[in-house]
Amino acid sequence: MSYVERVLDELKRKNSNEPEFIQAVTEVLESIKPVLDKNPQYEAAALLERIVEPERQIWFRVPWVDDNGKVQVNRGFRIQFNSAIGPYKGGLRFAPNVYSGIIKFLGFEQIFKNSLTGLPIGGGKGGADFDPSGKSDAEIMRFCQSFMTELYRHIGPETDVPAGDLGVGAREIGYLFGQYKRLRNAYEGVLTGKGLPYGGLNGRTEATGYGIVFFAREMLAHFGEKLAGKEVVVSGFGNVAWGTVRKLNELGAKVVTISGPDGYIYDPDGVTAGEKEDFMLELRSSGKNICAPYADKFKGAKFFPGEKPWGVKADLYIPCATQNEITMKEAELMVKNGCKFLCEGSNMPTTNDAMAYLADNGVVIGPSKAANAGGVACSCIEMGQNAGHTVFSPEQVYAQLETIMVGIHDNAAAASEEYGLGYNLVAGANIAGFKKIAEAMMAQGIC
Repeated sequence: MSYVERVLDELKRKNSNEPEFIQAVTEVLESIKPVLDKNPQYEAAALLERIVEPERQIWFRVPWVDDNGKVQVNRGFRIQFNSAIGPYKGGLRFAPNVYSGIIKFLGFEQIFKNSLTGLPIGGGKGGADFDPSGKSDAEIMRFCQSFMTELYRHIGPETDVPAGDLGVGAREIGYLFGQYKRLRNAYEGVLTGKGLPYGGLNGRTEATGYGIVFFAREMLAHFGEKLAGKEVVVSGFGNVAWGTVRKLNELGAKVVTISGPDGYIYDPDGVTAGEKEDFMLELRSSGKNICAPYADKFKGAKFFPGEKPWGVKADLYIPCATQNEITMKEAELMVKNGCKFLCEGSNMPTTNDAMAYLADNGVVIGPSKAANAGGVACSCIEMGQNAGHTVFSPEQVYAQLETIMVGIHDNAAAASEEYGLGYNLVAGANIAGFKKIAEAMMAQGIC
């Protein structure tokens, strides 16, 4: 039995009730086998056993009072996974399906994503099984204040710097920061994704989406193609999808779909700049978490309830919604429609078997840990801005973001070539991210 197989067997035994975590670890470990073969010292130092085990897991109750005066109790999490190259960095997710397996899979992915940026940030993730949909601002404020009343003990600008994620936007970050400042009596850059008046970064809202498109542009350029004139299927309609649509429009592509939990929109005229882009933000800020009203507002657009957009024919597919939204069923549809490029915008949106099927059928895949690293890259830029007590212009932020995303693509491509894998960005991203972490962990001894 190989080193990877032994580690995965033990991981599955210990975490049998966490399929998302097992999926994420399996995908990474399988692709770094060539690195392990060349570096037997990693096995001697039990490097994989250490890298798949979080340095610290924090679970806590979050009691709060709703608008009817009833006491509610949720469960909060912060998993500090790996600090070999910097303080823990990763978002907070508020959603009813949040549990340890979701947070661990996200935290594990974050280790390699953060490594790929080239910036000094480790991997972590957190959140709660709290659903902000339909809650009043007062309820969300009370929840966030209770959540931070425990979390503040475990974070800090040189220890762990959370950000937003699904269900945690500017409103939630504001309430969380206010409570942290109140408890610590310190004005510190402990959270990223803050509002501009109190230390936030220009361009942060669109950063993840812009980064995805920069990465996709480099993928197409490798084959001598451009985004201009390409039809693109996008899922989701939140900040990531909005930033993606906005940059695709700027570069001359045509986005024909967006989606939500209720179904998807097909707009043959394109989700164009201006009113249609702006309406995506209105949909998100409504708190209803549905995209159907888009079809009511714009003539020619059609809503498909309860369906995903992956059966729509396009040149490029960019999932920006949630994990495992592309299964074998969707992958088969995409291949049937002649799919050439898939650039993952959300975290782990493609199941492992679907990813293998797409790759076997010639689809070029930009993996999420590389393609959507623009968000955390800009979070680190915000950390630097806060530490330096300065403010970067949007142009400065976009320039740094583009440089980082081009570097991620080029490093992933180079790592794949180095190990004889051709242009395999999935394996290349895992290898490039792992090598930096491994070298740091080996240098720091058994800890």
